Amino acid sequence: MSVKILYFAGLREALGRGSENVDLPEGIATVGTLRDWLAGQGRDKLASAKNLRCAVNQDMAGPDAAIRDGDEIAFFPPVTGG
Repeated sequence: MSVKILYFAGLREALGRGSENVDLPEGIATVGTLRDWLAGQGRDKLASAKNLRCAVNQDMAGPDAAIRDGDEIAFFPPVTGG
């Protein structure tokens, strides 16, 4: 399965990239397992980020949300404004 991953705000700066295309191994089927796998692949800022938000195909998603081949998954910290 291949997905496109987008990183925003401080994650983008910490990881040194705004996006990447990734071929996932078997067993990565949810946002939570994807985040854990990415953290184990050297993207440890994902594991240590507090209150990290995620979207799948531009819809907000929780850690149990399913991911499929061709999906776009975005990770970003919470945003405040005023």
